[in-house]
Amino acid sequence: MVPTTRYATSEGASIAYQVTGEGALDLLFLPGWISQIEQLWESPAMRRFLERLAVFNRLILFDRRGSGLSDRTLAPQTLEQDARDAVAVLDAAGSERAALFTYSLGGLVGALLAADHPERVGALIMYASVARTSWAPDYDWALTHEERMTLTENNSSAWGEVNSPVLEMLAPSAADDRALGEWLARMQRLAASPAEARTMLAAASDLDARETLPRIRVPTLVMHREHDRAWDVRHSRYLAENIAGARYVELEGRDSFPFIGDSDAIVEEVEEFLTGARRGGEVVRDLLTVMFTDIVDATARAARLGDSRWRDLLAAHDRDVRTQLARFGGREVKTVGDGFLVTFEGPPSRALRCALAINGAARELGVEVRVGVHTGECELIGDDVGGMAVHIASRVNGLAAAGEVLVSGTVFGTVVGGPFTFEDRGFHALKGVPGRWPLFALGG
Repeated sequence: MVPTTRYATSEGASIAYQVTGEGALDLLFLPGWISQIEQLWESPAMRRFLERLAVFNRLILFDRRGSGLSDRTLAPQTLEQDARDAVAVLDAAGSERAALFTYSLGGLVGALLAADHPERVGALIMYASVARTSWAPDYDWALTHEERMTLTENNSSAWGEVNSPVLEMLAPSAADDRALGEWLARMQRLAASPAEARTMLAAASDLDARETLPRIRVPTLVMHREHDRAWDVRHSRYLAENIAGARYVELEGRDSFPFIGDSDAIVEEVEEFLTGARRGGEVVRDLLTVMFTDIVDATARAARLGDSRWRDLLAAHDRDVRTQLARFGGREVKTVGDGFLVTFEGPPSRALRCALAINGAARELGVEVRVGVHTGECELIGDDVGGMAVHIASRVNGLAAAGEVLVSGTVFGTVVGGPFTFEDRGFHALKGVPGRWPLFALGG
């Protein structure tokens, strides 16, 4: 479930942020230079990474000023302004003290925050981060000003294009993943226009936070993948050498994006650093049938009925759904808007019977429900579930018609030959999922 986007106010500007997870610790993610927090969740790999962080943290995300859903600005960005905006987000989220997780250019802001606001920063985690963005005689592994300007022009000229060379630099192990390329291209388009991107990159071409490093006194973890193609590993080595007591971990891999490659290694290092222990080994997985339901045209119907009558109708619908879940052995994971996320153990037959019963009960109330069902391996995240199987079930649900139970080919192949009838709905591309998937409508 994508968290609700809210707005913090910082010196007259609106800064978009989200909060997810119920951990005892607060973890503020500091973006590099662009983001769009709602688009972040559209990548299954990124969603999984964020969900894992949110197991042991209350995770806070935001779009920096000038990017994504936050206010655009004509004035050049400064590190000090970014730091003040981050504090405003913490205030709006009700966070008195948080750990920081920085990536790339976010490291500059994180260093400033940790040095100047130790009362608000409990720990600093820097992954593939930098202390300075351009070459200097004593920082000679960074790009020169001219090289960075050339990179800026190359990036902006291919801005928002699926085949941009930037993916080869940021995620070389997944450079041929078209779904990831489409996600990144849409992220760029939603985050900024090409001219805005050029302006922000130019403003970040000669930033330096090195003088803040000796003033950092909070526990610090620095991580970097040894063969990162986007940011030279010497950036992180420098950070670790110049922050007192910093723990340095050099990881295998060449991807810069933390959610591509062995992302579990990064999450486990973060978990151990913040909590003193790691769950260790593989993520717990289980083969489950996942079912999503939602009421069709709920917003329009609520407007016609009025708030009071709609609440009564929704309460009756929720009661009916839970009755059927108890009858067929479904586990309610959570409600999602006006619908449900449910899992079933064992073969999907009970899930299909439950889906038909839910649709029948909804029709008696005078509403139409659509249901999507998929069977696959799920990641068990506390009481929640995640992973590609959940993502696929959600996408299948989104393609179902009013009053229809739509299932993936996996479900169809598991129960074919049994008592159910299906209508072939052909092959479909599911957003964020590789390949094309056969879908089938369950007969009554």
